[in-house]
Amino acid sequence: MNKSERILTGAELLWECLIQEGVEVVFGYPGGANLPIYDTLTAYRDRVRHVLVRHEQGAAHMADGYARVSGKVGVAMATSGPGATNLVTGIATAMMDSSPMVCITGQVAATALGGDAFQETDITGATLPLTKHSYLVMNVEELAETFREAFYIARTGRPGPVLIDIPKDVQNARTAFNYSAEPINLPGYHPPEKASDEAVTTALDMINNAEQPVILAGHGILMSHAMEDVVELMEQASVPATPTLLGLGTIPASHPLNLGMMGMHGTACANHAIQEADLLIACGMRFDDRVTGKLATYSPHSKKIHIDIDASELNKNVRVDLAINADLATVLRQINPGIRKRKREAWVTKIAEWQKDASQRDILQMDSPVLMGGQVIRTIWEGTPEDAVIVSDVGQHQMLTAQYYAHEHPHTFITSGGLGTMGFSLPAAIGASFHVKDKEIWVIVGDGGFQMNVQELGPAVQEGANINIAIINNGYLGMVRQWQQLFYEARYTETPISSPDYVKLAEAYGLPGYRVERREDIPSAMDSARSHQGPALIDFVVEKHDMVFPMVPAGASLHEMIRRPHPKHATIEVGK
Repeated sequence: MNKSERILTGAELLWECLIQEGVEVVFGYPGGANLPIYDTLTAYRDRVRHVLVRHEQGAAHMADGYARVSGKVGVAMATSGPGATNLVTGIATAMMDSSPMVCITGQVAATALGGDAFQETDITGATLPLTKHSYLVMNVEELAETFREAFYIARTGRPGPVLIDIPKDVQNARTAFNYSAEPINLPGYHPPEKASDEAVTTALDMINNAEQPVILAGHGILMSHAMEDVVELMEQASVPATPTLLGLGTIPASHPLNLGMMGMHGTACANHAIQEADLLIACGMRFDDRVTGKLATYSPHSKKIHIDIDASELNKNVRVDLAINADLATVLRQINPGIRKRKREAWVTKIAEWQKDASQRDILQMDSPVLMGGQVIRTIWEGTPEDAVIVSDVGQHQMLTAQYYAHEHPHTFITSGGLGTMGFSLPAAIGASFHVKDKEIWVIVGDGGFQMNVQELGPAVQEGANINIAIINNGYLGMVRQWQQLFYEARYTETPISSPDYVKLAEAYGLPGYRVERREDIPSAMDSARSHQGPALIDFVVEKHDMVFPMVPAGASLHEMIRRPHPKHATIEVGK
């Protein structure tokens, strides 16, 4: 042993590893199987901040939210058994949305494994399909290298969650601490970087000769930091682009070639463009069912280029003409110098006509006697800086946020896309607040999703999180109710939902609460919330039977979208 090496317990070594990886904050909850870790935390509080969550699912979502705004690896911690299993939903959320995260769980002693000990759960087995990798560390001498590998895997290639399960006796065992600086080389794990010369030549030929091309802008643009490269391609060749839900903010909403979001609740313009395109350039996206609709009729006349760092996504759902497995930013920097400058005036003119028609059907033009969810979100957009961070939950309000909040900057819209996890927004925003210090953070959440993780108001107040919470309160599980109205003859089975008095609830937790029922009262409530240091809550009581349009029914073709009636002919049923 080198005389300079320190002898540490596994628990002490854990904190040293986190410091070596640049971890600044950990979200967690103590228990019997991770007590050694928490006992040694007292010696590291000056270097690592710990946030005590109220439920372990909240820890995973906080780590996820922190990762999404910072680009760093988020860290969540839990004990064994139910503590570990409570992380699972958050782990799955991060996996679907490519969010880099390391989850650390305590485990019963190695000598007790397999004996159904108190609070024993095979968490590595349970999370195997939900993580990039899962570790069970049986020897303290392997702990440091395990952490090096875990953080490397989480942040490289297509980012995602990694789990490290550490038995209690390994936490107490002692070993010399040595955190190697050698490059990590994992057999079979070599994320690709650049496209072949042949692929670049083929891509250039397809793009330069297309008459009606469309860029599909996915979340991978953010992961690859390829925002400027995509805009360069758009402007050089007059190629319009449409973002996925998680791709919002990759292209400024105000850009004239931004068609708005694609898919089930995307803009009619974006879906028309996709269906009439002769070339789709898919950049870091998955061709999931909410984007494509019926696969057999998806963009039937187009050739397709798909660029993605995850080889498993290529030709998985949509067969393409050119699949490029490489880092997106690198590929675009190979392609862009060879792009021929074109105006494509006929294609741009056709798109402008679709955009004009869509704007005439906008909900904001309706004269409604009650508050509408879209009006709330639009007013929040009007009253916030363009770099405000918006963290949306899942449901009607999520789609309304995508439609009515214009995202100008990357990493300013956070939501659960792939898994669609209700209850995500409040803890994710709290996590984001530990990186975002000088920008506003707004949580936009339904009354159903808010009640799923409402207990995280506790750490929000305790930590003074700089978040404003906007509850879009319609008394229903709104998106499910919409489907019931459209496809189940308005049989609202178990979708009406009661709520507590959110103003009183906020006061009980120690934060200010406000209630708004009229559109003209929104700005003053926003001003009151924003003037408070720490979290604040606004309960927006909105129309119960509002619908989110346009909508492509599940399994239908993109051109079969249901569109909002023109305001001149629309009727709003109130209060039924």
